[in-house]
Amino acid sequence: MELNILDHDFPPEIDRGFTLSMVIKSFKGRKNVEVHLFRPEWPEEDNNAYRWDKMLGDPVDPTHTDPIGSRQVFLETFGPGERDNIVEFLQKQYGERLASITSMPLSFPIPLGMTPLSAVGEGKNIGLIRFEKLPSYTLGIPMHGLFDLSQHEPLVPVQS
Repeated sequence: MELNILDHDFPPEIDRGFTLSMVIKSFKGRKNVEVHLFRPEWPEEDNNAYRWDKMLGDPVDPTHTDPIGSRQVFLETFGPGERDNIVEFLQKQYGERLASITSMPLSFPIPLGMTPLSAVGEGKNIGLIRFEKLPSYTLGIPMHGLFDLSQHEPLVPVQS
């Protein structure tokens, strides 16, 4: 399994900011499915615990200037200790079933108008892994994994 862990020293007032994803070699009939991991919930007080004026930047699209989604993009991320615990859990739990685990820091400022992973709805090809429902998941951090099967090749080639 390939580990791609990019580190970063955030200022002390930023206690999270690391994104995580994993690639599962075989999942729901598809090859190398990328799963984006995120925190689906956080304490209400976290919404006002940060200097959003310093952390949020200009909008990607001038018609989308709502800061709520961009705040949630940040709040869905993990702190360095949480990231390390999650990576260790994934290695122990899934081992050779994973092609890779990747963690990268967010870039600041976060543009306004971003859509958080928790806002993406499930559908025919888009789904969620709810890790906290697994008996073996004991990290104490709520964590979901978002995947889109339509972005990945089938394990068995489709006959035309």
